[in-house]
Amino acid sequence: MADQPIFLQTLFTDFILPFLLIFFIVFAILEKTKLFGEGKKQLNALTAFVIGLIFVGAVFPKLVVSNMILFLTVTIVCVFVILLIWGFIFGDKEEFKLNNKLKWILGIVAAIAFIVAIIFATGINVQLEQFFSSSNGTLGDAIVTNAVFLIVIAVALALVLVQKRKP
Repeated sequence: MADQPIFLQTLFTDFILPFLLIFFIVFAILEKTKLFGEGKKQLNALTAFVIGLIFVGAVFPKLVVSNMILFLTVTIVCVFVILLIWGFIFGDKEEFKLNNKLKWILGIVAAIAFIVAIIFATGINVQLEQFFSSSNGTLGDAIVTNAVFLIVIAVALALVLVQKRKP
């Protein structure tokens, strides 16, 4: 236990960080709304301090907030990656312009690559492999067979509809 860095200690992760988070959020809300009046920083700080201490004493709200914060951080990283890829594909410089078809093809490829990256990063790929290669294989094989048929039918319909539009 003594080998752990301070940021992994139970005191830090279960008490100090949640307290600071709630304290600063409540203090900022009280300052912005001026609930107790103008220039009441000490009263706002004391109220935020007490609410933070009450929050740290309760187990379930701490778990809810920590799960929401984890979801929020993962979501922020995912949105950042999406916007970064979007900027690379759709950002136009005067000396380098892509036509619209190529932009949309690259956008679709990037979206598929992003989804595949999320599947591998979360470890869902192992569960998917186990599902589709199960020993009885009836459900997994049926899903794969139906998916292949649906893809073939969708491609055939797309080709027919594209041919009908052309004069």
